[in-house]
Amino acid sequence: MRVVEYTGGSTGSSLALVCAIKGYRFVPVSSDGFAKESCRPCGFSARTCGLFLSKNGQLTPELFRTMIGEKLSEEPETYYTDQFNNTDAIRGYMEIGNELLDQAGPEIAAFCGGVGTAGMLMGVSRALKARGCRARIVALEPASSPVLTCGKGGPHRVEGIGVGFRPPHLKDSDFDEARTVDEQEARAVARRLAQR
Repeated sequence: MRVVEYTGGSTGSSLALVCAIKGYRFVPVSSDGFAKESCRPCGFSARTCGLFLSKNGQLTPELFRTMIGEKLSEEPETYYTDQFNNTDAIRGYMEIGNELLDQAGPEIAAFCGGVGTAGMLMGVSRALKARGCRARIVALEPASSPVLTCGKGGPHRVEGIGVGFRPPHLKDSDFDEARTVDEQEARAVARRLAQR
């Protein structure tokens, strides 16, 4: 069987690696709205995947819905990993929470994470809570696509988060609040942190 998943790079990179080792054919569904640097390691191109064109290079709710709704997943001999509904992701991401506790201890005051599928945020949250950590869990989203805070998605250029709808993995009981972050401010802070 071939493996199919929508991706902007990180999930695709992981699946491409596993599929190469196992000898499975991997067909990513992607868009030109994602950075070429993210997709290049997987060999993504218009020839090798379902490639959808973005409007002005922006990631929009409509683009995500189109990619996720791609019918490649329904064709015979296809295994769709379905990252938005696959709970294995949450269990896998719990290891990040365990690693944080092992390195920083149970006194972590807060954990903030961007929400795409919400697998990472939910996995970390559950791991911290399971080990008695009372950290405040904050879901982050682009200010230009405030689905969690305002109920509406919009175009942005932040890959991996802000898909324009509330992801099924996101459970109110596993996070304390949602906040928006301005893209330009986030990029400036990321550059400063990288320098320091």
